[in-house]
Amino acid sequence: MLEFCCHVHLVSILLVAVGLAMDAFAVSVVTGSVYKELHVKHAFRMALFFGGFQAAMPVIGYLAGLGLKSYITNVDHWVAFGLLIFVGGKMVYESFKIEAVEKNRDPSSLPILLVLAIATSIDALAVGITLSLLTSAIALAVTLIGLVTFGLSFAGVYIGKRFGHFFESRIEVVGGLILIGIGVKILIQHLMA
Repeated sequence: MLEFCCHVHLVSILLVAVGLAMDAFAVSVVTGSVYKELHVKHAFRMALFFGGFQAAMPVIGYLAGLGLKSYITNVDHWVAFGLLIFVGGKMVYESFKIEAVEKNRDPSSLPILLVLAIATSIDALAVGITLSLLTSAIALAVTLIGLVTFGLSFAGVYIGKRFGHFFESRIEVVGGLILIGIGVKILIQHLMA
């Protein structure tokens, strides 16, 4: 039984990682379409920034959540549900507003990468608060979030170079729906217990 619970927990963390990575993936696709000459170093640098920030933000949220945990123990499932619904809903809403990276800017420059990495990882901060209420396996969670984001961002740059802007809004919707689904699952599991 313990093995099954651990497996389900790992699947949930992977789904959160994929959901969070969709922002970075969508931006990577858009950015990839901008490059005239795409080199591996461009994709690697973007993936490293996105994966690193996506892994760091939940740690900050997790630490903040630990401070609040004793105050919200009785309603932690509602807080987790609310945060995931908010983040997922925000992603779905923003999927209709994706803007292309400006054509006259170098998307691999440090200032632009920093802005894009921070912008795509803000949602991970809220998810970190949720993780503090649900798990003590933060190292596993942030490692998976960082690795999934790195891999999808790296691939996204090449997909963008090849296919342009066809996918980016659909990617955001899928990521948002995954997070909303996990929020609903958490609430139902807690109310049924």
